[in-house]
Amino acid sequence: MLKRILLYLFALSCFVTTAQTYEVGFTIGGTNFVGDVGRTRFVDFTDVGFGMIAKWNRSDRHSFRFTALYIPISDTDVSSSESRREFRGFKFENSIKEFSLGLEFTFWEWDLHEGDQQLTPYLYTGVTVINHGDLARTPEENRVVQIKSFGNDWNMAIPIVFGVKASIFSKMIIGFEVGARYAFTDNLDGSEPENLNLPNVPNTRPLDLSFGNNNKNDWYFYNALTLTYTFGRKPCYCKF
Repeated sequence: MLKRILLYLFALSCFVTTAQTYEVGFTIGGTNFVGDVGRTRFVDFTDVGFGMIAKWNRSDRHSFRFTALYIPISDTDVSSSESRREFRGFKFENSIKEFSLGLEFTFWEWDLHEGDQQLTPYLYTGVTVINHGDLARTPEENRVVQIKSFGNDWNMAIPIVFGVKASIFSKMIIGFEVGARYAFTDNLDGSEPENLNLPNVPNTRPLDLSFGNNNKNDWYFYNALTLTYTFGRKPCYCKF
């Protein structure tokens, strides 16, 4: 029994220490927002975001992936194609700090140890946590409405990311991806404030300041270029 356990631990150690191929790098891209303020086009860059990315290529068809992103979003009703929004004239600015851990699935085999150039499309989704400004519009004074941040809030989001990546040189991977995020909140633009404590306005309820369609949550988009450096030895394919 002891011999069998030792053989198992040796095989597992061999697998863990040599079968891991890692990627680390950065990402930069355009961002945009679809909600109750501004434009409603899904691809219409308004800001630039950036962040870091790390992967463990667990097999030639899937990877565990972690990203930490800073995604600024902003928009204005003046740029909307809807006359109602254009007349209303609201605008907002917010920033999203996104932390995501999930699985990246490649359409074709992705083996960085082959020595040949690799190219494959992929899909990514995972558990995503976001930190963002808690916005609300101020009560109208002299017909002037401003949307401001009164703190920060945490929420979840679902990323739906499609991309294409290719190996360049011997250790570098370049990729381009288009990503949509469905947020579990309708207040990235201040249209449905919660837990709000407006200074100098003690009798104002969050419901009094809501606007737009409160039956639909917000979307935000991050379409990015990624560049990663890969390292790690070729798998030993130990049997256990």
